[in-house]
Amino acid sequence: MLSTIQPTRFLPLRTLTTVTASASSSSVADHSPPTSTATSPCPPSSQILSLRHSLISRQFTAVQLAESFLDRVRLTEPVLRSFLHVAESHVLEEARLLDRRIENGESLGPLAGVFVGVKDNICTADMPSTGGSRILEGYRVAYDATAVRKIRELGGIVVGKTNLDEFGMGSTTEGSGYQVTANPWDVSRVPGGSSGGSAAAVSARQCVVALGSDTGGSVRQPASFCGVVGLKPTYGRVSRYGLMAYASSLDVIGCFGSSVLDTAILLGAISGFDRLDATSSKRGVPDFTSELNPVSILGAKPLEGLRVGIIRETLDGGVDPAVVGVIKSAASHLEDLGCIVNEVSLPSFALGLPAYYILASSESSSNLSRYDGVRYGSQAIADDLNALYGDSRAKGLGSEVKMRILMGTYALSAGYYDAYYKRAQQVRTIIQKSFKAALDENDILISPATPSAAYKIGEKKNDPLAMYAGDVTTVNVNLAGLPALVVPSGFVDGGSSGLPVGLQMIGAAFDEEKILKVGHIFEQTLEGCRFVPPVFRDEVAFQW
Repeated sequence: MLSTIQPTRFLPLRTLTTVTASASSSSVADHSPPTSTATSPCPPSSQILSLRHSLISRQFTAVQLAESFLDRVRLTEPVLRSFLHVAESHVLEEARLLDRRIENGESLGPLAGVFVGVKDNICTADMPSTGGSRILEGYRVAYDATAVRKIRELGGIVVGKTNLDEFGMGSTTEGSGYQVTANPWDVSRVPGGSSGGSAAAVSARQCVVALGSDTGGSVRQPASFCGVVGLKPTYGRVSRYGLMAYASSLDVIGCFGSSVLDTAILLGAISGFDRLDATSSKRGVPDFTSELNPVSILGAKPLEGLRVGIIRETLDGGVDPAVVGVIKSAASHLEDLGCIVNEVSLPSFALGLPAYYILASSESSSNLSRYDGVRYGSQAIADDLNALYGDSRAKGLGSEVKMRILMGTYALSAGYYDAYYKRAQQVRTIIQKSFKAALDENDILISPATPSAAYKIGEKKNDPLAMYAGDVTTVNVNLAGLPALVVPSGFVDGGSSGLPVGLQMIGAAFDEEKILKVGHIFEQTLEGCRFVPPVFRDEVAFQW
């Protein structure tokens, strides 16, 4: 297929020194590697700062680090299938160039030596960009998406393109036109979707951070399933140029990391106005890491007086009681940190799911019309133009994509526009107003990121309504255009050592700083949890 991974070469294990420090600090503290027990109290540390320290101190060369990451990919990829394409030669060449820059005493960008996974619906000039669809098999773009370009300009190294549900339409990666990705916590379960490949890659430490896209929860749901940090920025915070359009009024490029600090660093790298995207905001980009300080310098109640509203409608009606228990424990932890936690009712919350699927399907029916076998991708052999269009789409597009195109076309058709699309837009306005009212009374809102932990591969594949219902806690945030952060908050029964559950923190528009600060303090003070999949702790090419 698209993967260029070579046979595994088992190299000696390497140990990287971990760090816990503010991103704005130039000092880096050394710590012993965490233990392999599932209940280690060691909080997440910044892998970006750790790599930078290792390079600057000459503890490792960039080539050594690159080889270690590639070894890990070779070792884990046959089981996980996180990547559709791995740019092995490119990674090593970029590492050699970085080593020469270090030897010459040149200044390094903030992402120098950071290995990044990129969801395959985000364009890259030197790798295939398929959107997870057979209709774009082998397709190569002539340019980088703005987010990818910014990462490379700051020294980041793109490892490869991660798997996804076709064009971002799905919640499991089972909708990929190429392969199904497995969850690192239990390879018989889904990693979530549609950015499941990116989430699984970060969870298994195949890369340091990764880009995903979030139209209705496609960053936050897999982050919860895979036990990593996932951030959906405010609509307009990050340029969408180079992101394959699914639902243009909802799509955003988001970030994955193994810690809030790494996620914040990545967000800062890709944010900002872009003249190539008319929907990108001209607001200034703050330093998202400025308040992510080590817990050791904080007081006993570092979030004293912060008003937190827990959304009542997300604690019943189809949400797993075990998940509700984890979220209530997380709310208690926030209270211990000084927060004032109260229940908040959003009566329009239940309306979000049907409104979302009408709007997203309607926009997709327009956006995906470009895939006709003429301008992009695979082309069927046919005797006339209409047959060429029809055959190319029939053979190249998957069943879920076809279904959503048909639903969207129906909703936009004469006689049904007012009953479906127009009404859904009216519901969207109601949801936006209800969120604004709730956030006027609270600093942040919290909820489960998903109604359940990761489920078995194939369990919901033939029940699309059950799969769509899994988006109930996330789609409203996209309809409102707000930022949301998911942080691992605990475990429920399942797999060999439990399955992770994520806490969703929702902020006001362009207030990513606040939810990142809360998320950072939350993860650094959460005790008894280590969110590294046990099956990969001892088999990886180096430990974190």
